[in-house]
Amino acid sequence: LGHALAQRHAARGDVVACVDVHGERAEAARASLPGTGHVAFTADVGSDASMEALRDAVLAQWGVPDVLINNAGIASGGTLLESTMDEWREVLEINLLGVVRGCQAFLPGMLARGSGRILNIASFAALAGAPSIMSYGVAKGGVYTLSAQLRAELHGSGVSVSVACPSFFQTNLLQNWRGSERMKGNAAKMMTRSGDTIDGVADNIFAASERGEFLILPTKGAAARWRLRRWAPALYFRQLMALVAERTRQP
Repeated sequence: LGHALAQRHAARGDVVACVDVHGERAEAARASLPGTGHVAFTADVGSDASMEALRDAVLAQWGVPDVLINNAGIASGGTLLESTMDEWREVLEINLLGVVRGCQAFLPGMLARGSGRILNIASFAALAGAPSIMSYGVAKGGVYTLSAQLRAELHGSGVSVSVACPSFFQTNLLQNWRGSERMKGNAAKMMTRSGDTIDGVADNIFAASERGEFLILPTKGAAARWRLRRWAPALYFRQLMALVAERTRQP
């Protein structure tokens, strides 16, 4: 998803910094973008020192970025009792505190300039209250709440905040999986059955972010499910449990 969003920014003429914990992937992403001037950086969002070094390198080469996209993350699954404390620490360190580090690195410059846009990639897991995605859902829920509170803190500053909460779609997220293999198989099935493509999701997120929307629900049916949970929570819960049972049924 991060690569797809980078492609859309590059296509409209932006110069993009591609960041990955694996330098070769960052370079491959950079080389694939249309236009010139793009740069690849290696950084680990789970490391204070690495993100501080990234900040210094970006500011030295470009100055303050206009748009910050916090997209890095890993997937995890399993119940509370299946998940280990090591899994919790790793998922929270990367999926939640990685977003905090990104914001802390580049927000001061945006505030000093009086403009900027932050796009945090969460998940519909942040909103769904679904079972068996315990550490992942909690971390992504933290990203949603972080974004909401940051939006309020930055009101009137010229810096806007958006948070995208896609549901299952066809992506490479399972390459970085932690936790239950049973849930990994279920997640793979739900991704395969999804009618959403990475290009469609990226198009929706890019357009909504450009419009300045705060909560972006880019996958089919997500907005309706979110409204149902807020307006008819008991009905939503019954439907959620029925959907989970149907999608996790053994073939």
